[in-house]
Amino acid sequence: MNRPAALNRTLLALIGLVLLAAGGFAVATHFGELRLLDPSAPLVPGTAPPPTWVFYLVIAGAVGLGLLCLRWLAAQAFRRPKATTWRTTGDAGATVLGSATAAAPVAADVETYPGVLAASAWLSGPRDAPALDLVVTTGRDADPAALRQRVAEHAVPRLRQALEVGDLPVRLEIRLTAKTGSRAR
Repeated sequence: MNRPAALNRTLLALIGLVLLAAGGFAVATHFGELRLLDPSAPLVPGTAPPPTWVFYLVIAGAVGLGLLCLRWLAAQAFRRPKATTWRTTGDAGATVLGSATAAAPVAADVETYPGVLAASAWLSGPRDAPALDLVVTTGRDADPAALRQRVAEHAVPRLRQALEVGDLPVRLEIRLTAKTGSRAR
């Protein structure tokens, strides 16, 4: 269970309901449908403008709230581990391999599995102890258990052999969608 995501959805729903209710109240009062407030009455008592510092305080509060909202929005973005460059030196020279380049064939391979609509893979960590993150989007007709087994028995051993590592931890995320995979007729 992803508790931060559930909390985010709950907070968004509550804020949305409060804003909808406040907007509905303002519109209904403006057009005279609600008689709780007099539409012709001033919003605040008196006609003199507030002191200048009040405007600055409101502006600072609005900018601060806007920055907090932008920070919250940026935190919602999916973040992948930073791609690294692996260097291997030997008798014949040096080999430079980007972790994103090494992970691309795994994603392409997994996309050929039955029921898989899309796949993305990336490697993180040092060259001698990488970790594989794999996100697979499948149709509703795919079998997640069979997919997991095929990844563990086919894709991961091939990558371990290509990278020449003994242990390769894998984090597999399977996303189910209402779409169906391609079918042979």
